[in-house]
Amino acid sequence: MDILQRHCVSTYGHGTQPLVFAHGFGTDQHSWNYVAPAFASKYQIVLFDLMGAGNSDSSAYDFARYGTLDGHVTDLIALLRALNLPKVVYVGHSVSGMIGILAAIREPELFERLVLLAASPCYINDGEYAGGFDPSDLEELLGFLDRDYRAWTRAIVPSLIGGDMRPELLDELLTSFMQVDPAIARQFAYATFLSDYRSALPSMQVPTLIVQCAQDTVAPAVVGEYLHSNLAGSTLKILNTEGHYPHLNAPVATIAALDHYLRTA
Repeated sequence: MDILQRHCVSTYGHGTQPLVFAHGFGTDQHSWNYVAPAFASKYQIVLFDLMGAGNSDSSAYDFARYGTLDGHVTDLIALLRALNLPKVVYVGHSVSGMIGILAAIREPELFERLVLLAASPCYINDGEYAGGFDPSDLEELLGFLDRDYRAWTRAIVPSLIGGDMRPELLDELLTSFMQVDPAIARQFAYATFLSDYRSALPSMQVPTLIVQCAQDTVAPAVVGEYLHSNLAGSTLKILNTEGHYPHLNAPVATIAALDHYLRTA
């Protein structure tokens, strides 16, 4: 099975500029259903599932390869090369924002621009850096996930989405989380929440839009400000919304921020 099949790559749209959407932890490419179609008349839309998520080939999941984000970075680069696209605009939600940054540092010629949606280089509070979680709180969170991933999902996910998420979207998000193999979810959670890529940021030279939510317990607005301060050529947009999934509970604002950036960049 080639890499495009392994990652269940799907494409549509009428433009020549590729717009690649990458989902975050617990979701898959369907999480972009409320945002990506808005750009189909002007862009070539590219969607895929991270290994272990959605309809990716779970038999190809290698626990040694994906112990850190590096395996996903290598996958992204290989996927873009296999598609043989012009330079892409890459839109990464949450952890996929950092996957995109690391890929753009390694292979900048593949990327025209990056858009980071609720992304974070480090989730742990460290001195003056406010990542969102004290070490003890994160240890408790991951310990709960270790003991019972499905109970963790039912308890944690509603607290991450914000108060204006429609009930049917919450059900959709919970179903998506529940479909992930608990062992894979555990490893991806550790690779995500215990990572610290702050030192890598100055090496990233691809122009970037940072979209952060005004109230987000996972990636607070101050994290967006930190990214903006440490990414050359970046633009910061704070959405007046709550939660960690603006492409689900605030798709109109998310579309507007991305569209404005692409039109004026």
